[in-house]
Amino acid sequence: MPKPEPHPHLDPQARWALAAVATGAFCVQLDSFALNLALPVVRDALHGSATATPWVVSGYLLAAGSLMPVAGRLGDLYGRRRVLTAGLALFGVAAVLCALAPSLPLLVTARVLQGAGGALIMPAGLALLTHACPPGRGRRAMGRALGLAGLATVCGPFLGGVLARSVSWRAVFWLTVPLALAAALCARRAAESRDPEAGQSLDGFGAIAATGVVACLARWLEHVADWGWAVGAALIGALFVRAERRSSAPLVDLALFRNRPYVALTVAGAVANSATVALLYVVPWTLQRAEGWSVLGAGVVFVAPAGALAVGGPLAGRVRPGASVPVMALCLASGAVALAATTRGTGTLALLTAATAAAAALGVAGGLALTGTQAVVRRERAGEASGVTKAVMTATAGVGLALTDTGAGGGARPSLVLPAAVCLATAAALVVACVLRLRLVRGLVPVVGRVLGLGRALISVRALASVHALLLVRVLLPVGRRADRRRTDRCGVDRRGAGQRQADRHRSAQCRSARCRTDRCE
Repeated sequence: MPKPEPHPHLDPQARWALAAVATGAFCVQLDSFALNLALPVVRDALHGSATATPWVVSGYLLAAGSLMPVAGRLGDLYGRRRVLTAGLALFGVAAVLCALAPSLPLLVTARVLQGAGGALIMPAGLALLTHACPPGRGRRAMGRALGLAGLATVCGPFLGGVLARSVSWRAVFWLTVPLALAAALCARRAAESRDPEAGQSLDGFGAIAATGVVACLARWLEHVADWGWAVGAALIGALFVRAERRSSAPLVDLALFRNRPYVALTVAGAVANSATVALLYVVPWTLQRAEGWSVLGAGVVFVAPAGALAVGGPLAGRVRPGASVPVMALCLASGAVALAATTRGTGTLALLTAATAAAAALGVAGGLALTGTQAVVRRERAGEASGVTKAVMTATAGVGLALTDTGAGGGARPSLVLPAAVCLATAAALVVACVLRLRLVRGLVPVVGRVLGLGRALISVRALASVHALLLVRVLLPVGRRADRRRTDRCGVDRRGAGQRQADRHRSAQCRSARCRTDRCE
């Protein structure tokens, strides 16, 4: 069995990073939905039109979603702590401007600035937390931060509605100012991190094109009948891909979209997020319109689904990276069944039980979309990956409302059947992808085994041949040397030096002359 992964405790800098990211994510999600139920109060207070008032929410979401890819890359380039701190400062200042806005146009402008600050907070914060924590603890810490953000997502509409009716709609923004300040102070104590392989320049054309693509896509998904936004998104997307292929330092590495687990988790996370938005709209509507609950009473009884959604983030942080896609498929399938039960349930108890189950499943799925994608990409490009994932999830959030048949009019009850069907279809696609991948791996095992076996055989033959050659050299080389020495002697080759040969010739000449004298004397 493999040894369990070590989980050392977080050091102080990692704790400060966790506090900053969790508080910042809470502020971003709270102000995303806090004004949904307070829009009529805002319109009456600022004397706005019915067509311009929804831009108080749409402008914030559009700015946050479209700028997230750029914000993620900025964190990789110039430092994630620096970008997170700048985003929190911009978010807090914009919240003050929103609280003091005297007219609707100024309020919408301030909300766009606040959305830009939120875009800087989320990708840079998640990437900072990924690098600040040890590998065994990063996913769990991120899950805690996402759990707090999920709690703000659920409680935001009710909190905003209560504050707007009991105090003032401006109190919603004053609430986030001290939280943003506290998060900025925590971020200052965290360790800085950036991509060491990145240059010092931002791909300007890629940043503009990426922002345009996400903005057009978000507008088209809100108004599906208006195909002009879809055509604009396609054209700008083609220019973006062409520019990124030619750029030496692209805003988004296109190899990211060839990472199958990353793409699967991002798409499934977008589906889960849109289904969550649909759930957060349909259940309160049903409690107030069909069951007769007041706004405050509906908020109180909705505590159980809110808690289940908040627990989903920490649970997602405990899932191993290799099991992210199968667990995502299981969560979407469970969420689809619970959404269908929510639509068919009669009575408050049955409605809340099904809604709690759906919130738990979708909460884990939404958390996996962020924790899982951070685990399957390089840590140096964590900001870029989280920016793309958050941009896709934010841009497609409005699809959930479109699938609830909210445009039916006449007070028709919205339905969760279509969101449930989309979740079920996505889960089935993930299961098919996992099965095909498993079959491919099993089919490659015998082939790899044969290749490895042939390779081992070739290595064995080569090793044996090398040993035989070495033995032959060791045995035959001395024999060859002795044979060469004998052949040299037979052939009369003189192996002596020049001085020795001259001395030997001199002695031979003396011996011959001495024999000659002896012969004469005899």
